[in-house]
Amino acid sequence: MNARPESVVIVGAGQAGLQAAASLRDEGYEGVIRLIGDEAGLPYQRPPLSKSFLTGDVAADELSLEEAHWFDDARIEWLADERVSAIDRRRRRLSLASGRIVPYDHLVLATGSRNRTLPFLTQPTHGVVSLRSVSDAQRLRTALGEARRVVVIGGGFLGLEVASIAAARGCDVHVVESVDRVMKRAISAEMSAACAAHHQAAGVRFSFDARVAGIVGHGESVSAVELADGARLDADLVLVAAGVAPNSELAAACGLSVFNGVIVDERLRTSDPAISAIGDCAAFPYAFDGGDLLRLESVQNAVDQARHVARSLLGDATPYDQTPVFWSDQGGARLQIAGVARRLDSSVVRGDPASGAFSVFRYRHHRLTGVESCNRPADHMSARRLLQRRISPSREQAADPSFNLKLLLTTEEAV
Repeated sequence: MNARPESVVIVGAGQAGLQAAASLRDEGYEGVIRLIGDEAGLPYQRPPLSKSFLTGDVAADELSLEEAHWFDDARIEWLADERVSAIDRRRRRLSLASGRIVPYDHLVLATGSRNRTLPFLTQPTHGVVSLRSVSDAQRLRTALGEARRVVVIGGGFLGLEVASIAAARGCDVHVVESVDRVMKRAISAEMSAACAAHHQAAGVRFSFDARVAGIVGHGESVSAVELADGARLDADLVLVAAGVAPNSELAAACGLSVFNGVIVDERLRTSDPAISAIGDCAAFPYAFDGGDLLRLESVQNAVDQARHVARSLLGDATPYDQTPVFWSDQGGARLQIAGVARRLDSSVVRGDPASGAFSVFRYRHHRLTGVESCNRPADHMSARRLLQRRISPSREQAADPSFNLKLLLTTEEAV
């Protein structure tokens, strides 16, 4: 990829895809850019769908990432409501479901991820919803206005965000989680316990280590969720929030290396140097963890990778090296995470969890791997800079709320 490609085609018009197109122009690229999206409307933000859009604080027309004229102004050909059916790597061209053939010099896959479904949900049932698109969010917002008993299947970020909104509206809310605590894949036991207690104080009930056996209907509408132990949870609205899977089928079908996402190198190139992958669909070598492959579902990661791939296409050989950042609003608890900790990393708590404002610093031996902050934005901002510069406060410093973490940024050298 030393020579600049004459044309770049981007598959996926979400946050990553649109940012890649915009960044190419921002970096001075003058070639042809085509952006292909499988939804009919303008590219839009997804995070508000489970937050401010669901509460009614943000309208549908405020979700758009760009207005329609932006594509013409930026000289970007936008192919909306088009689905790519195949990639021909030898001829460097795409086949669309509409029959159109689209050539490329370089291809960027930003195909994102999709919601996992429950195996027994083989046909639509009124009152059983998922949340991925604007249309999903509109249906869920309408249903929440009428619901009295809500069951959320999945205790991850999205499920808990919706649970907090439903509880605030006076609904009876029950969260079913297949493991022993909420957000187990993403956060520490200490933060998990505090978040669960926060939701329980708002009236949300939990079933842990629970498996959903089926959905019970009354006519064509849901009436209950049945658990494997025989328990029945009454419901007139069920949200299935059981995680996501990467959209890597296109990549696999054309012979690219795939394992929990499209595998890329440190410059976000796939096993074919004429194809890159970014965002939720990409499994990349995590620079902060010895290069182990990592796939992230994060807006910040999508934006950072999009910007990086644009620079890379224009000749920058710098490896991708950005601190991952995540955030979630859950009924007055703002959770912010910097870095990615592993299951066996140890924890140091900074502040009092009972106060609702504290942080958890995660360590592998003496190296800081991640920081989770609840209603402590200053800790979060310091953590992002510490992690990016490989600076690790001692456990004693992290545990002392009076210790000024910013001092380390000016007085210590990166490890």
